[in-house]
Amino acid sequence: MRDINSLKADIEHQLTQPLEKISVVSLVDLFVGYAYGARASDIHIEPTETALRVRFRIDGLLHDIFEKIKIKKDLHPEIISRIKVLAGLRTDEHLAPQDGRFRVKVEGMGNFDVRVSIMPTYYGENAILRILAETQSFTLDTLGFVAKDLERVQAAIRKTYGMILANGPTGSGKTTTLYTILKQLNRPEVSIITIEDPIEYSLEGTTQIQVNNETGLTFANGLRSILRQDPNIVMVGEIRDQETAGIAVNAALTGHLVLSTLHTNDAATTFPRLTDMGVPPFLVASTVNIAMAQRLVRTICEGCKTERVLAKEELKSLGEIIPDVETTSKTVFYIGQGCAACNQTGYQGRIGVREVLDVNDEIRQLIMNRANAAQIKDTAIKNGMITMIHDGLQKALKGITTIEEVLRIIHE
Repeated sequence: MRDINSLKADIEHQLTQPLEKISVVSLVDLFVGYAYGARASDIHIEPTETALRVRFRIDGLLHDIFEKIKIKKDLHPEIISRIKVLAGLRTDEHLAPQDGRFRVKVEGMGNFDVRVSIMPTYYGENAILRILAETQSFTLDTLGFVAKDLERVQAAIRKTYGMILANGPTGSGKTTTLYTILKQLNRPEVSIITIEDPIEYSLEGTTQIQVNNETGLTFANGLRSILRQDPNIVMVGEIRDQETAGIAVNAALTGHLVLSTLHTNDAATTFPRLTDMGVPPFLVASTVNIAMAQRLVRTICEGCKTERVLAKEELKSLGEIIPDVETTSKTVFYIGQGCAACNQTGYQGRIGVREVLDVNDEIRQLIMNRANAAQIKDTAIKNGMITMIHDGLQKALKGITTIEEVLRIIHE
């Protein structure tokens, strides 16, 4: 694999050349290669009034790596055209949004997929490139589950029916979690069909369907057709509406294992959200096996990790945000000082902080009684659920992340 510093130097060399000497083909390849090498999830190519801005989302935050170089605005249409050609989009369309994807081969790095979104803006077309790194390296053991939660998830995926829901905002790793589960369930004797918008990862041995609203292939219509295909396991990219929710719940009730995502802030809100969508409470109670909520926090760079002792005042303030923290005798946390390996950020990589709500008889009764999310959450905690904020605190105490990062990501 090419050194990231040499990739950066090559990009800077290209950008400082006269316009006629710049190879746009090479430049786009270098941007993608640098993003992959820097573990960036996205490249943002944004025109301004006088220049072009290129930023990389690394560990959840945008970095303007080439801010010291004023990228020529004249390069913008050339770069956008190159991206459109790679993604098979219309190069003569500049006033409508376009979406596509392409597979790129980067020297010394192999092949990987890039998802493209083009959007017209006041100063020209924005291009967002999502780097779709394969999930081959992920297993449930490496996703950040605590031992008790991992046991709950493993027990839920051994069932042949019911629903497994992963919840959280956009970019919290829900799809990666579900694909990691699918990878474990992917055996020759089972049929797995997914319907997604868009398809994030390619998983050999499964049937994957892309939503296409223009042809009427919505989540709801696609899900109806999928159930006629005799699957054992179904993954629905997202439950967005009443129709999809109803079909997914009925599929789980009739002997299918259904995996899906919801946009909720925590695990307990899953159940009121489904009933608000019009799913009868008794169906929600009898089909949902577990609801998982998650966020991604940055992990401390091992190259510059150092201890940080909290003062009494800081510990008291922390106790006001996180109940029971004052009973923690350990006041030593950790922080990254910043070094060349982490680009002076103090962080390198991300890990999930999670809560896993196992639906037992007590929770089912609350759901059928239309209890609110707070009541369900309190009961789940009494039954041993570890909340996201406490999972984050434990990871901070172990030196995996910082307490500041946990509080930045999880607002309660």
